[in-house]
Amino acid sequence: MTTHTPIQQLEQLTITNASRNFLAEIAKWAKFLSILGFVLVGVLLVFAFFATPIFEIAMEKQTGTPNSLGFTMLITNLGLAIIYFFPAYYLLQFSNKMIKALVDKNEDTLAKAFEMLKSHYKFIGVFTIITLSLYALFAIVAVMGLL
Repeated sequence: MTTHTPIQQLEQLTITNASRNFLAEIAKWAKFLSILGFVLVGVLLVFAFFATPIFEIAMEKQTGTPNSLGFTMLITNLGLAIIYFFPAYYLLQFSNKMIKALVDKNEDTLAKAFEMLKSHYKFIGVFTIITLSLYALFAIVAVMGLL
């Protein structure tokens, strides 16, 4: 019996038929979710560019409503579209590369697919940390405002 170091064991990792099937199904769902992400980005962009005229018309008769609300919505939706673009892009790249790697049985393409998945999760993780930090900051400001 030959003992292998952990690194040697990983280098000899093989993908079974069950694993191939799971990865193929994951790639299909990833493509579906990335397409939905791009649709959301498109909706945000459409709304961003129509926000200013819509809010100007809607608020024309309202008093006390800031005139810059449409511009604020434009900037907000553009920012959200830019933020949502990257995870959708990384997920689509993962899906395409994973399908190609499974069809071609190419280890380099498989590694690039996992690199894209890592980028997707890294982006989501950093974005989540930033969002939670902002929530904590807003909560602190709100509590201090009440005291």
